[in-house]
Amino acid sequence: MSEKNCFGKCHPVVQMIYWLVILLTTVFLMHPVFLGACLLGIRQKGIKKVLWVYVCKTVPFFLLIACINPAFNHYGVTELFRLKTGPVTLEAIVYGLVLAFVLYISVLWFSSFHEIMTTDRFVYLFGKLSPDISLVLSMAMRFVPRFTKQLKKIRMGQQCIGRDMEGQSILKKVCMGIREISMLLTWGLESGIDTADSMRARGYGTVKRTAYSIFSWTKQDKKILLILFICYGIVLLGIGQGYAYALYDPIIQIAGVPLTAKSLLCYLAWAVCCLLPVGADWI
Repeated sequence: MSEKNCFGKCHPVVQMIYWLVILLTTVFLMHPVFLGACLLGIRQKGIKKVLWVYVCKTVPFFLLIACINPAFNHYGVTELFRLKTGPVTLEAIVYGLVLAFVLYISVLWFSSFHEIMTTDRFVYLFGKLSPDISLVLSMAMRFVPRFTKQLKKIRMGQQCIGRDMEGQSILKKVCMGIREISMLLTWGLESGIDTADSMRARGYGTVKRTAYSIFSWTKQDKKILLILFICYGIVLLGIGQGYAYALYDPIIQIAGVPLTAKSLLCYLAWAVCCLLPVGADWI
């Protein structure tokens, strides 16, 4: 999320608590109401990028998952038609769609998490507890962007010497791809050795580490954390009352339908939790 957004400027502790709450709830609950995270991605990345990257490119893959489930899992009592593999039931189709949507929302959440929780925030959170853990986490977060950038450089270099993949046969493309991956891995190993030597020369790990904090608590951080605790407390009470219960085998049972005052309060509290980064500008 852009640093121009208030949530992007919040204290790392607030952001980490928020992401733990959202990610754990999204991953472990299969209730349709608890899978609503698209608005945050649209606000963060823009509607065009969300529609292109997170819809056009990923939805076909998730639809494939949704189709595979009813084709090979035949639980449920509402039979729609039959294939050679067996009967296709409504319950299996709905569960496949829900499972695919869980994966889609998880990708969207983790993408937002990666943009907000930068390397300096990870080092701030874990540096004092364990310098080794903070180092591994920060290097892991830099791994994909650095390798992607380096792969583009290698590919441009190969094109400059006449080794362009365009117009080549599949076998030729595979061989050229293996050569590029080999160059990338060699660069990665050399880069890791250089980093280790540099850190050893600077005395990393020889004495107790001190850290300079560029983050400080503000009134807005406390307000956001208070709202998050109150709303998620209501959500936990609703989960305890069974409003997050969803069953797809042998019949479809969705708790909270039809809506009651208590279930509506639980779902509204979850909506506030999900949209907290968007509403942080007005807190």
